[in-house]
Parts: sequence; structure tokens; C-alpha cells
Amino acid sequence: MEGADYEVLSVREQLFHERVRECIISTLLFATLYIFCHIALTHFKKPAEFTTVDEEDATVNKIALELCTFTLAVALGAVLLLPFSIISNEVLLSLPRNYYIQWLNGSLIHGLWNLVFLFSNLSLIFLMPFAYFFTESEGFAGSRKGVLARVYETVVMLMLLTLLVLGMVWVASAIVDNNKASRESLYDFWEYYLPYLYSCISFLGVLLLLVCTPLGLARMFSVTGKLLVKPRLLEDLEEQLHCSAFEEAALTRRICNPTSCWLPLDIELLHRQVLALQTQRVLLEKRRKASAWQRNLGYPLAMLCLLVLTGLSVLIVAIHILELLIDEAAMPRGMQGASLGQVSFSKLGSFGAVIQVVLIFYLMVSSVVGFYSSPLFRGLRPRWHDTAMTQIIGNCVCLLVLSSALPVFSRTLGLTRFDLLGDFGRFNWLGNFYIVFLYNAAFAGLTTLCLVKTFTAAVRAELIRAFGLDRLPLPVSGFPRVSKKTQHQ
Repeated sequence: MEGADYEVLSVREQLFHERVRECIISTLLFATLYIFCHIALTHFKKPAEFTTVDEEDATVNKIALELCTFTLAVALGAVLLLPFSIISNEVLLSLPRNYYIQWLNGSLIHGLWNLVFLFSNLSLIFLMPFAYFFTESEGFAGSRKGVLARVYETVVMLMLLTLLVLGMVWVASAIVDNNKASRESLYDFWEYYLPYLYSCISFLGVLLLLVCTPLGLARMFSVTGKLLVKPRLLEDLEEQLHCSAFEEAALTRRICNPTSCWLPLDIELLHRQVLALQTQRVLLEKRRKASAWQRNLGYPLAMLCLLVLTGLSVLIVAIHILELLIDEAAMPRGMQGASLGQVSFSKLGSFGAVIQVVLIFYLMVSSVVGFYSSPLFRGLRPRWHDTAMTQIIGNCVCLLVLSSALPVFSRTLGLTRFDLLGDFGRFNWLGNFYIVFLYNAAFAGLTTLCLVKTFTAAVRAELIRAFGLDRLPLPVSGFPRVSKKTQHQ
């Protein structure tokens, strides 16, 4: 009996130590993400909103900033969670009995997925609405001014919003699945209501990724072209620098002596032209100073990598579409994967897992680029030391929606065979064949269309600039027509 009691006690101690170890690891990971996000938000916030004479407004903005930092840390954790799980599985496969990686197990990964799911719900449903209402509140009429009065008003507004959203979700559930069991299940707040609400939000995020990712994949070529030095293709940089300097000097003389010309001058337009010429001259000087390796090797390799990654993404999605038509197990909820560290999530082994991780990061960066490039969300783009508090809240909400939908997005497109762990996998619409099939087909079609259009337009524009056709008086496709007023000036 004593031996059996000792074994039970040792098992309990082992489980206790493992639980404590998982809590410490999760806390350290989240603390690292929180510090990184706090530093990032500090560089984008408006300093005037935190150094104002009104101490109450400054306190409210500081509290809202901490809530935004928490939300952004959760969003970053949701982005890193799927690649971290894939890499952990390959490490456990390669080193199954290594003492130094015993802390990396399925219990830890499963716990991290549940924590990210819980914190995502908490941030989307409570923290971010609270931060917005808190910054906009002034306290109820007749109450004493102060932070506490604004907290009371914010709590009341948040309760009313919760009731409104609860009613909308209940009505949506009754319309989609009209039976008594589904409606009664929503009364269980933690087990059914939050996962169902998060499923709706995640579905909206997946639709947003469907629009933003192809646009971002097309924009990645132009963004990379602005960051890198392009090769000299049939062009003379010295001649372009001299022409730019002469044009800038001529415009400067017109601005300094506006009475010397008998035609009326638009001084504001001349100032904009001078700024454009100065920017062009700086870029030309940067290209002239660049080394031959940077100029002739860096840009082509970067463009080739983008083209390969984009083409590989489309190829994987196309193969997944064929698998959906042939095998029902290719559905996001059709495959029940083994536990962590027993089988690889890629048919190519560790090499395929690395490709999956690279593609997931590439698509996430592309979706963010496409999100801020779209006309609807372009005004939400943060500015260095000039981003208002409400704009920071809006950015954090949008990034959290995009990042929370990334695991579902990757699994729906077949980029990874990793089954969603925790409550991320409790989405009913993942089992609908028509939704998944149409989503894959729409992504492949939109990405191919944007890629072909952008790539051919970029090549055509470079050839036009290389042969000097953009300086002709005749309008050239892809370049704006010069107005008569500008020609006279």
C-alpha cells in the first residue's frame, strides 16, 4: 500500500511540476510579446495626447494604451502560434527523447492555443470596446468629474453593447439553425455563446483575408521595388541626375521671381513639383551609390523569391482544390490528426514544414500590406508619432481579427495539414464543402489575376522608362496625361 501511495504521490507531483512549468513558459512568452508591442505602440502614439494639461485625459489614454498593447500582444501570439506548433512538432519528431526539449509537449501547445482563443475573445468582446468607450466618455450628466465617473459610463455602455450583440447572435442562430437545441445552447455563455460569436468574427476575418491577401501579394512587388535598388536597364543615371537638377533649378527660379513671367503661376503647384524632383534626385543618387552586387543581384533575387512564393501558394491551393473534389478527408474538419510529435504535418517532412512556415508568414505580411493598401482601410494606416488613440484602437482590432483568422485561413486553403487545436477548431462552417471549395477557388483566381496584372504592368512601365518613352509629349499608357496648364508653365 505504501508503494502504491508513493507512486500516486509522485505522479501528482510530476503533474504539478509540469503544470507550473507550462504556466511559467506561457507567462514568459506573453511578457516578451507584451514588451515588444508596448515599444511598437510607443513609437506610433501621439505624444500630445499623453502630455496634455488635463491629467484625467492623460490617465484615460494611458489605460487605453495598455489595453491596446495587450490586444496587440494577443494578435502577435495568434500569428506565431501556428508556425510555432508546426516547428515544435518537427523538433519532437527529430529529437523524441532529448532531455532539453521535454518542456516542449502537446500539453503546452494545446494550452497556448486555448489561451490565445480565450484572450482573443476577451480583447474583441470586452477590452477593445471598453477602451473605445473609455476614451470617448465624459461621465454621466450631474455626476462628479473624474476617471471613476468615466468608468461607470463605459461599463454601462459596454453592458448595453453586450446585450445588443447577444440578441443579434441569438437571432442569427435562430435563422441559420432553427431548432430549440441550438437556441438553448447559446444560454451557456462560456461553452457555446463565445465560441459561436468568435466563429462569426473569424468567418468575417477569413473573408477579409480573402480580399486583402491577393491585393497584398500584388502590392508586395511594388513595395519591395521601393525598398531595394533597381538595376540599370538601358538608362544613364548621370543624364537623369543632370536633367533633374536643371528642372529643379528652373522651377526654383520661377518661384523666387514670379513677376519675371508674363503668365500667371500656380506657386503651390510649383512647390509640389520641386518636392517631387528632390525626392526623385535622392532616389537617383541612392541608385548611383549602390554597389554592383546590390544593384544587379539583390533586386532580381528579391523579385524571384516573391514570384516563387506567390506561385507556390497558388499551386498548393490548386492542388488542395483537386483534393477536395477527390477525397473528403481534405476538408478542414475532415482529418483528425495525431497528437504532437508522432507524425509530420507535411508530406515532404521537415523541408515541407519549413516551406509551410515561410508561406504562412509571407501570406500574413501580404494580407497586412493589402489591408493598408485597400481604399477602404487606407485612412487607418498608422503614422510615426502621429496616430490618434481611437486610430490605434481601430488598428489593434483589425490586426487581431486578421491574425485570429490566420490559422483557419491556412487550414482552409490547405497550406498546412495541422488540425486546429483547442477551441479554434469548433467552427461549424469549416465542414461545409461549398464554402471551402468556393473560398479556395476565389483565392486562386484573385491571386492569379492580381499577379498577372501587376507583373505585366510593372514590366511594361520599366521598359517604357528604360527607352525614355515616358518623356515623350504623347500620352503613354500607365502614365498620367500632362494638363495644358502645366505645359504652358
